[in-house]
Amino acid sequence: MKTKFANLESVSRTWHLVDASDLVLGRVASKVASVLRGKHKTAFSPHVDAGDFVVVVNAGKVKVSGDKETKKIYYRHSGFIGGGTAITFEQQIERFPTRAIEAAVRGMLPKTRLGRKMFKKLKVYADGNHPHAAQNPTTLSI
Repeated sequence: MKTKFANLESVSRTWHLVDASDLVLGRVASKVASVLRGKHKTAFSPHVDAGDFVVVVNAGKVKVSGDKETKKIYYRHSGFIGGGTAITFEQQIERFPTRAIEAAVRGMLPKTRLGRKMFKKLKVYADGNHPHAAQNPTTLSI
């Protein structure tokens, strides 16, 4: 037996659709990050981007457990002195519904060039409409 390693020529990518309405943010993000990395495939190699594309719809309806709606805080900085801003989860979902899922998934991917390449295969939409119907995405159960 020889160990099989994935390479760019042998990778076949499919599209997956996730409906995030009334699902817990962390559980959605961990499953999506695993699919983006390609860990669900038998020929997983950590040094190759062998993951699939993931389309997440209804990102504005995602839930969090406990009292994280008011206590979970998202930070950003403009780059200027005193340019720090902090908003809670409920404000984030109200103003930018896709950023909560994007931030959670980005935190679960590698912090390298490869991780940034994997993150580009994630498509997040606030409502149920998406322009990727031509790719025939399969429903991913969570």
